[in-house]
Amino acid sequence: MTVDPDRDRTMGVIPTRYSPVHTEPDGRVTVELAGDHPGVTDPVYRARRDHLAGLAAAWVPGQPVPTPDYTDQEHGVWREVSASLESLHEQYACRAFLNGKDAIQLPTERVPQLTEVTARLQPVAGFRYHPVAGLAPLRDFYASFAGGVFWSTQYLRHPSVPLYTPEPDIIHEVMGHANQLAGPGYAEMYRLVGAAVERTRGEAALRFLSHVFWYTMEFGVVREDGELRAFGAGILSSVGETASFRDADLRPVDLAAMGRAEYDITRFQPVLYVWSSAAELQDRLSLFLESYGDDTPETLLRQAG
Repeated sequence: MTVDPDRDRTMGVIPTRYSPVHTEPDGRVTVELAGDHPGVTDPVYRARRDHLAGLAAAWVPGQPVPTPDYTDQEHGVWREVSASLESLHEQYACRAFLNGKDAIQLPTERVPQLTEVTARLQPVAGFRYHPVAGLAPLRDFYASFAGGVFWSTQYLRHPSVPLYTPEPDIIHEVMGHANQLAGPGYAEMYRLVGAAVERTRGEAALRFLSHVFWYTMEFGVVREDGELRAFGAGILSSVGETASFRDADLRPVDLAAMGRAEYDITRFQPVLYVWSSAAELQDRLSLFLESYGDDTPETLLRQAG
């Protein structure tokens, strides 16, 4: 992946090479950064990543969630991204996302602890945030939605490129997903995703569903009052993506195409699917998720011809 500091990137689904977490024989936890990661040659950043991953890896549900002592530099990265997104959200985010953002009032000057995110989000959406050291297994991540759990990393992208990340950091998972979850109707759709995953056994059905999630909750677009608005967390946690998503190849919603589409995470999404209204998104996606099972992909593809 070529790092371009003028184009940020926040990912919802990323290759396993970004960034595997290993537990060494002596118990140390290390994060393997790819050769093109902005922080790969920075020993201070790498030590910080290992430390934060170790906190999450040692955590056991039922124990207090780790509360890292974030540095001034990390708070500065959060502050810069928050400021850059503020006007873009007002211009391009859908009403539900803006309502969710207003409801939970995430801090903009500092990195919030996951305990604080939960305290703000749970009364509104019934979701709580749990820490994870790196990428959660696909099935575990999506299935957790059924119980109102969102697994989140606690690290931030490298400070040399605050508007870029090759992996989902806390900015993506909180600025993007927590604000989205707080929007009217979205938490229920997440729960339906979790319930659908619990009904599936096949890996092909799981992958199909994860691709639909990618083109909706991560990179979804909807029309409101004749204007294109973003609701996807992958768009709305990315300065560059939010500013440019209207330049993509915008297509009508096609669940069969979404489920089988491949996508390149190393550049802005060239194809996005547009819901005709918030009502269509709520009704049609909910119906799809409520009936989803192992046979659904084959049925949709057969109907699509």
